[in-house]
Amino acid sequence: MLLGIALLTFALMGGTPGSYLDSMRLDPQFSEETIARYEQMYGLDKSWGVQFYNWIKNIIFKGEFGYSFHFNIPVAKIIGGRLFNTFILSFASFLITWGIAIPLGIWAALNRNRFIDQIIQFFSYVSLSLPSFFLVMIFLFFASQVPGVFPLGGMVSPNFDDLNVLGKILDVLHHLAIPAVALSIGSIAGLQRIMRGNMLEALGQKYILTARAKGLPENRVVYHHALRNAINPLITLLGYQFSSLLSGAALTEIICSWPGLGSLMLTAVRSKDIYLVMASMLMGGVLFIIGNLLADIALAKVDPRIRYD
Repeated sequence: MLLGIALLTFALMGGTPGSYLDSMRLDPQFSEETIARYEQMYGLDKSWGVQFYNWIKNIIFKGEFGYSFHFNIPVAKIIGGRLFNTFILSFASFLITWGIAIPLGIWAALNRNRFIDQIIQFFSYVSLSLPSFFLVMIFLFFASQVPGVFPLGGMVSPNFDDLNVLGKILDVLHHLAIPAVALSIGSIAGLQRIMRGNMLEALGQKYILTARAKGLPENRVVYHHALRNAINPLITLLGYQFSSLLSGAALTEIICSWPGLGSLMLTAVRSKDIYLVMASMLMGGVLFIIGNLLADIALAKVDPRIRYD
């Protein structure tokens, strides 16, 4: 899978016209001899097949992901710092989404077709129709009307280095509020609807009727018997969401000036920094595989019908 992702990405980047050196050709300060020397140094004078082979070989035998043309440093160093920033934003959104959507879906299922269920479903429909980048712009607009309440961009304040450890954590969380909430709203709506549907299906099974007939407390029937079966499909979904940690926040990062992989990828694609694009895409593939592996392991722990020897 990783090889397929790398090959497809390399082919797409190679199929687009031009290269990173085109911007240098427009600058009269660079002579043709200098550009030719850069082509040889970066390996751009070779065919796409040879470039791809050399890139894969360096990863396998040297653990190197190439050199960034735009930033003039190894790709691994760039991704390392930006990956942590994206992970903070995505993980915060992940916690908000699952911490709210699961209880909300259970509550809606237990109050099916009542007023509170109708209110929840109405807001779910509205939230699903609003993309996260649009919500970010709305939140930033209202934040700009009340200066000082929420920051309008960035990850830290100008005086970040002067703060103590607790102050630095609170400052990052303060900047995290708007993008994390905006990323979570649409996901909460979708996950809540899935949880509600699964819970209603589980509550309609015969074993739930049997458990109630035995006189078990309603809380035990709902949260021990019904929930354990209703949560299984969401565990599989959890694996896919883990793989989207890198890409899900891209537009939000760009709008909020959050220094993550989203803005980095935009810069890399626009400048044709091919090795930086390749490494970012490959990182997404690794997370996809890890996410599905973790989901399979979790299913074996939760579902008694699944056992791995």
